[in-house]
Amino acid sequence: MNIQNIRLIGIFVAVAALLLIPYIAMKFTDQVKWTAIDFVAAGVLLLGTGLACELVLRTVTKLHQRLAICAAILLVLFIVWAELAVGLIGTPLAGS
Repeated sequence: MNIQNIRLIGIFVAVAALLLIPYIAMKFTDQVKWTAIDFVAAGVLLLGTGLACELVLRTVTKLHQRLAICAAILLVLFIVWAELAVGLIGTPLAGS
């Protein structure tokens, strides 16, 4: 198995592990209330980010370009996640 396939498996495992955190938290506390749509949205965001970074790693050859593009992808993930969570910017995505 080559390194690219191992990275893909790692992405899927990481996304599943991250989605297990709120699922398990919901079993122990009432303060975490995710619906199926929340899990789908988080899964799409995390998987999309992971696959986008994987695409960058496969296609871009220069290290500094890889780092810059992956950092930009992660920044977009954090901004969208914050907007969906608390309406940081105030777009209609957050329901405001």
